[in-house]
Amino acid sequence: MGKKCFLVAGLGVGVTLLVLWLVGVFNSGVIQPGRVVPTRPVEEPALTDQAEIIVVPVMYEAVGTIRPKTETNIEAQVTGKVLTVLVRAGDKVSKNDKLIVLDSRGFQTRLESAEQGLKSAEASHRQAGEAINAAKAASYTATSTWKRMKTLFDSKVATLDELDRVEAQYLQAKAYLAQANDGLAAASAGVKQASKAVEEAQINLGYTTISANTDGEVAKRMVEPGDIAFPGKSLMLIQTSGSLRLEALVREGVIGKVRPGVKLSVEVQALGERTVGIVEEVVPSADPSTRSFLVKIGLDPIPGLYPGMFGRLLVPLREKEVVVVPVHAVSRVGQLETVLIKNGEVWDPVYVRTGNVYEDKIEILSGLRGNETLGMTALEAGGESK
Repeated sequence: MGKKCFLVAGLGVGVTLLVLWLVGVFNSGVIQPGRVVPTRPVEEPALTDQAEIIVVPVMYEAVGTIRPKTETNIEAQVTGKVLTVLVRAGDKVSKNDKLIVLDSRGFQTRLESAEQGLKSAEASHRQAGEAINAAKAASYTATSTWKRMKTLFDSKVATLDELDRVEAQYLQAKAYLAQANDGLAAASAGVKQASKAVEEAQINLGYTTISANTDGEVAKRMVEPGDIAFPGKSLMLIQTSGSLRLEALVREGVIGKVRPGVKLSVEVQALGERTVGIVEEVVPSADPSTRSFLVKIGLDPIPGLYPGMFGRLLVPLREKEVVVVPVHAVSRVGQLETVLIKNGEVWDPVYVRTGNVYEDKIEILSGLRGNETLGMTALEAGGESK
């Protein structure tokens, strides 16, 4: 145990001394861009090239997230206990596919009760119809008797008492007919109300089976069997397949260069891909906390591109001159970068500092001025061609 502690302590001291030595070397200026690497002479390289000065755009990078153009939030229309969830995140679904099943027993009971109410209302309607038929018959008889008695009274055959008695029966039959009409109208309204109750109960029962309203892919599932679903609670997210875009935040000083219809470069770091997207929408209101605008850029389908991935929107601001060399002209030894350049009749490796990559060229931030002749072989000091 003591030997192990001694070895660990010795390694720690060694690492510390190495770090201090490296810091001293860098601070002393021994390693700096443009300085010749102290090494033995380098042989004539097999291939040569030139350091170029080119004009490239200065880009503003706005970070964002890949999102689907259409994302459907699945919610329950009624409150109920979740019995079954038929899909998981990543599953493909088609329109009208069943997603979630809720406990429907209470809604089934309400439907049966509403159907019984409808049957009762229909029976009352039939009774009201029979009553109005009887009232019409009685009214017809009473009207005929009253007319005949009035004719007899006018002919001095019937007395006034007989006419009054018949007229009272006529008025009573007429009142019964009006009452029967009111009863039929009320029974009709009752049937209509009961029918609506049945329709509502059927709709609510249908809501206990939640189905997809579009073709797509389940992006997120937020419910499990046994949970309580209710209106306003998100249960699942479904995204349409194939339609993705980058939603990025662009600061207010640059937003003038980002307009709907403009084509801009989009970089997806996880895929190592750079593509061109079209600005579809610029939300015309800045976030007061970040002073930035939400910009939505439509993207063409890219294999392996999924919602939620990190992306960058590249907005050109201006142009600048940079020195570039072929990527394979740069060699590395650890974190040190070097290129082989021709000085007169000899070839010297010099330290450089690199920047952005432009296709098969890499930017040299410092160490070269441009137009130098480059050797395309790696350093013999164990350098690895980049």
